[in-house]
Amino acid sequence: MKLPAPPLLLITDRKHAALPLVDVVTAACEGGCRWISIREKDLPKSQQAALVEKLLPRTRHFGAQLMIHDNIPIAIALEGLHLPEGGDAAKARKRLGRHKLIGLSVHTPDQAVAADPAFLDYLIAGPVFETASKPGYGPALGPDGVSSFVQATKLPVIAIGGIDASNIAAVMRAGAAGGAVMGSVMRAPDPTRAVRELIAALTAAKENFT
Repeated sequence: MKLPAPPLLLITDRKHAALPLVDVVTAACEGGCRWISIREKDLPKSQQAALVEKLLPRTRHFGAQLMIHDNIPIAIALEGLHLPEGGDAAKARKRLGRHKLIGLSVHTPDQAVAADPAFLDYLIAGPVFETASKPGYGPALGPDGVSSFVQATKLPVIAIGGIDASNIAAVMRAGAAGGAVMGSVMRAPDPTRAVRELIAALTAAKENFT
């Protein structure tokens, strides 16, 4: 499937959010974000479902695609599913069908090589830079590391980890198809402005490097 446009994926983390999560997502959509994935794995399934019920009308109002991390039953009602490292992409595709967006997190180029385009639409690779959302989770790949993932797979690579408007150009120059963000929007006092700045930098980078 074609990736959402612009290719900026907002991953939720209510524990880092400066505002109520529904407000952050709504503000991000107002800023132009059209791709959101719910990553609240510590919540019971019933609470994840309740969160979806609150978010889905907001995202669909803006024409944004809403996904969830690692929860196939809930993903059936959404636009897609993101799998953790080692996730069973074949099983997910069988359950969800051809018209859902399915991605997978990878942390080594060998994992990118093994990722099957028959079942997946994109990969997330990182962390690219040091990140306050997951301190000590690394080591940071840097832009050169992103390039190694891009060269290892035919799937679009979405870079994650410490990405903001000041460095997303370097990520795009390294060959990434887009960027995934969490803390830079979740912690922002003005998520709408943060997203607008990210999209502007991403769009300018794509124009310059493609």
